[in-house]
Amino acid sequence: MSAITTHVLDTSEGRPARGMAVILEFKTSESWSELARGSTNSDGRITDLLPKGKKIDPGLYRLTFETQSYFEDNQTRGFYPYVSVVFEIQNSEQHYHIPLLLSPFGYSTYRGS
Repeated sequence: MSAITTHVLDTSEGRPARGMAVILEFKTSESWSELARGSTNSDGRITDLLPKGKKIDPGLYRLTFETQSYFEDNQTRGFYPYVSVVFEIQNSEQHYHIPLLLSPFGYSTYRGS
């Protein structure tokens, strides 16, 4: 399993958000550098964003969820064209799971397990 994983639930539909594009970036001194990109599976998860065993460094990371294309694919009009979640990793030996609970007009996130 990747050191950083995610799970997206479409709370307006009560189901996983299948097929959503997600981009993972790392903050360098002056800009964001893309590390990986993926798409949620049928369970709304991405467990292989980074290759298994790939070490992560302490620092700031950003997951960007492409919500507009997801909503368009599901014939729904959403308010947020994308959602960016910035988080800090201090202990690179831990696993970081960043879920997103999503509806067309709101979202929330938390550190999962």
